[in-house]
Amino acid sequence: MERLAIDKFKNDIRFRHKIAHIEKIPGKEAIYMDLDNLNPKIAKYLENNNISLYKHQAIAYKKIQNKKNIIITTPTASGKTLAFNLPILETMLNDKKATAMYIYPAKALSNDQLNILKNLEKNLDLEIKPATYDGDTPKNKKYGIRQNSRIVLTNPYQIHHILSWHHQWKRFYSNLKYIVIDEAHYYKGIFGSNVAYLIRRLKRIANFYGSSPQFILSSATLANPVELANKLVGEDFSLIDNDTSPSGDKDFIFYNPFYKNLKKNKGSNNLENDSESLGNIKDFEDKFIEDTIANNRDDNWTKITDGLSIHQETEMIFLYLLLKDIQTLCFTVSRKIAELIAMWTKKDMLTYKKPLAEKITAYRAGYLASERREIEEGLKNRKYLGVTCTNALELGINIGSLDAVIISGYPGTMISTWQQAGRAGRGNQKSVVILLAFENQLDQYFMKNPEFFFDKPHENAIVDLNNKMIIKSHILCAANELPITADEAKELFNCDESILNESVENFDLIKNKREQYIYSHDDEASFKHSLDQLSNDSFKVMSINGNNNSNNNNMDNSNNRSNNNYSKNENIDNYNNSNNYSNNNYSNRYNQTLLENMELGQVYREAHEGAVLINKGETYIVDSVNLKSRYVNVYKQAVEYHTIVLKDVDISIKSKIKKEKIGNFTVHFGELEVSEDFHKYKKLHFSKTLGTFNLDLPPLTFKTKGIWFTIPNEIKKCLEDRYNQDDVFAGGLHGVEHGLIGLFPLHVMCDRFDIGGLSTNYHEDTQEATIFIYDAYEGGIGICEKAIEVFNQLVQSTKDLIDNCQCESGCPSCIYSPKCGNENKPLHKDATRNILSYIKNEIDIAEKEEILNKINSENHSYDLKNNIKNNNNSKNNNTNKNNSKNNNTNKNKTNNNTINNNNAKNNIKTKNNTINTNKRENNIKNNTKTKNNTINSTKNNAKNENNNNKNNSNSENVQDMLKEALKLYKEKNYTFAKDLLINILDNDKKNSDSWYLLGAILNDQGDSNGAIKFLKKSISIDPANEKAHELIDIIKSQP
Repeated sequence: MERLAIDKFKNDIRFRHKIAHIEKIPGKEAIYMDLDNLNPKIAKYLENNNISLYKHQAIAYKKIQNKKNIIITTPTASGKTLAFNLPILETMLNDKKATAMYIYPAKALSNDQLNILKNLEKNLDLEIKPATYDGDTPKNKKYGIRQNSRIVLTNPYQIHHILSWHHQWKRFYSNLKYIVIDEAHYYKGIFGSNVAYLIRRLKRIANFYGSSPQFILSSATLANPVELANKLVGEDFSLIDNDTSPSGDKDFIFYNPFYKNLKKNKGSNNLENDSESLGNIKDFEDKFIEDTIANNRDDNWTKITDGLSIHQETEMIFLYLLLKDIQTLCFTVSRKIAELIAMWTKKDMLTYKKPLAEKITAYRAGYLASERREIEEGLKNRKYLGVTCTNALELGINIGSLDAVIISGYPGTMISTWQQAGRAGRGNQKSVVILLAFENQLDQYFMKNPEFFFDKPHENAIVDLNNKMIIKSHILCAANELPITADEAKELFNCDESILNESVENFDLIKNKREQYIYSHDDEASFKHSLDQLSNDSFKVMSINGNNNSNNNNMDNSNNRSNNNYSKNENIDNYNNSNNYSNNNYSNRYNQTLLENMELGQVYREAHEGAVLINKGETYIVDSVNLKSRYVNVYKQAVEYHTIVLKDVDISIKSKIKKEKIGNFTVHFGELEVSEDFHKYKKLHFSKTLGTFNLDLPPLTFKTKGIWFTIPNEIKKCLEDRYNQDDVFAGGLHGVEHGLIGLFPLHVMCDRFDIGGLSTNYHEDTQEATIFIYDAYEGGIGICEKAIEVFNQLVQSTKDLIDNCQCESGCPSCIYSPKCGNENKPLHKDATRNILSYIKNEIDIAEKEEILNKINSENHSYDLKNNIKNNNNSKNNNTNKNNSKNNNTNKNKTNNNTINNNNAKNNIKTKNNTINTNKRENNIKNNTKTKNNTINSTKNNAKNENNNNKNNSNSENVQDMLKEALKLYKEKNYTFAKDLLINILDNDKKNSDSWYLLGAILNDQGDSNGAIKFLKKSISIDPANEKAHELIDIIKSQP
């Protein structure tokens, strides 16, 4: 793709004022590595196809040959598949009975891989008979696959149901050498926890038949890949994460339709050319651009695209790129939106460049397999120029090289975003990625803090192995597969005897004379336990087919684009002549069709009576819910409103598992009992409320795990005195709860709907104002426990988001929540900001105190050594006296360049000791003040702003001080160096190099634990600080 085409977009008058940031990602050359002693057939295959292995592929090859479990986390299109296919097939060339199982989260992936394996089978002249074994496999082919295939491609759901029939797979399991788990980052939350225990069941069956398979995991980039692999499989892993494949230059554009300040955005856009104006456009060659400008002429030309919905803007950018002959993949948030944007674009393209209209289509999971394969091939051979899709094309399906990717709305995780962005720019070609932000906290945080996205590690993937409901389900399944002992249950499933005894009491298990537990029922245990949910209380959602009295008019496609802004959770469907907002009775019922299954909690949230339920792009009205028979009855009706449910939450603390001191701030973690009372629901047409209706549902009560922390009463008094408003404190607590939950997915890989929260002015169990955040699933799934580790960063990012938001009293970009059961009332933005400042201050003060105390205690011993050393040098000693005298006469006098090196060092020492003494006194005062006064007054806030300005003016001196500290460090004058570094950190606590140098000093002084702590602090600020990483490795390798 030509650079000119991308540059035109960046400088186009309709788009450039909304570009929040452009990250230029440079391309890189490939690094290759040769392998010795390859199987001759493998070597010939590589030579015939002109394939040279990248270094990371060769390393993976070697580790697999050496029987190591590996996890590969290089980006999309870096050759991960070839890296594990070749060594597996080499084993099969040498061992004619060896088998392998490939596990994929999606059928499309397994089909893609099947074609690759068949091609390799042919080229290597090797009989492996690879086959897909899943729910779509014809029954008459299954026996042949079990008896003859050496590589079986399947998914977790299929394994879950066939493990109890393991005797039919004896040949396969007896020779099982490898288990490949592709897209391992996909296994998180409830699904990930279930899959982790499923893999343990699979290993148990393999061991029963005498095999001990080696594991190969492939994943997107993660913050905790080795931890994830260990939890999924229960084995040790080697990590391969250094990508050595080639890539072209890529422009990653953050596009914010909800920009607030035009001048601010134009100044921060990193644009290459901002001189173009409406009067001198020369390159608008197509009718589309001319029409757009002609129809939007205004004195304020930057407002041309304002007022459009996010989906309209997506279509406009999509159409723009296609008209420039830029092959583009557009990711959307739902199947419906994918279809709508494709439809709109095709219609508009008929007006501008008719032949291109046939080169536009949508792609989603609901299509037939043959239709999906045709589109995938069409992208490879450029039959299709533009494709809109859901995240179905995010995973590693081979669709060839693309010029551009549009991501309409942040996908929820950085991992998914990079996966989608990786679809553009394969090989060395130039490419562009455009991320359009929605109006929620996560999207807007990245628009205002792009460095967090580009400079920080990706999220942690959470797999919880402590949920007793999940453990019990898999114990029953395991006992159905093979009798299980208490020791085996403990070792494999972390199951204590209380779960086994309870299962015996409930007649789910029987204990035999051999002390083994056996499943007691005649059915299959796996069919009672879903991998996607915790509860076994599954509801069937039944659609009533036939005519009814409600309006079932078809969608009016031509009038489906409104000038309203939509969020990810809004129903954007606009239907013609469907103004009947009541629950019409239906008649002439013929039969019912099963739409989907839901667990109880989802029924309460999404399928209560009167709710609008969306399934495969169609809208249904919930007519009735029968909690006893577990049925939800719905009927299809085209409506232009959506529903949200309102609830009251009550929480009681059942047990305290641990408390974590983060600085001076305490966060508790424990077991909670949550009672959610879903008492009302609202019908809304976009943001306009059409009506509020009562619900008659019993409270939903469950036990889970969560965190909580208290805010002292002094905060309340201070806020009420300052603002003189009744709900100011409650509004601040509520805003903190919303802000933290909104940015949870920034640090822990989850959806905001995976967690719940409650804020209250007073809670009986804590006797103080308290904020609770909890896992929204029975028993918990590990999200909140992981959040303790990143709590400091979570508070900081939430505070940054709210501080940088341009609204006055709160908005969806900062403290409003789309899932709030209290209609976002009360909320108080200023109080929220002040409470977060209090929490952050409590964390930071203690952290600084700890560093100063540690360094000061070491200074005493090293000062003594330096004094002894100075006493042995009489010449230097006399100089020191003169310097002391000079400093007493004029402390502010700068050092003269002609003073010798020893004099300079002593001047630094004297000057910095004075500064540090004053600072330590101030710290004591500030600490006392922090404990007694919770939030600074307006005067102090103004004072802080002045101090910040002062710090900015001093930032130019930081680099000089750092150079001097490094020089002193090299000369082993550690005391002087540390004094300088402390001064630097007083001005800039995020100076990664200073933290690194402090760590290096402590390491030289023999304090390896203190050194690692400071080095980790350096890495948390700058993950790319290679010196810190290397020094940690050196320290850990020392005996």
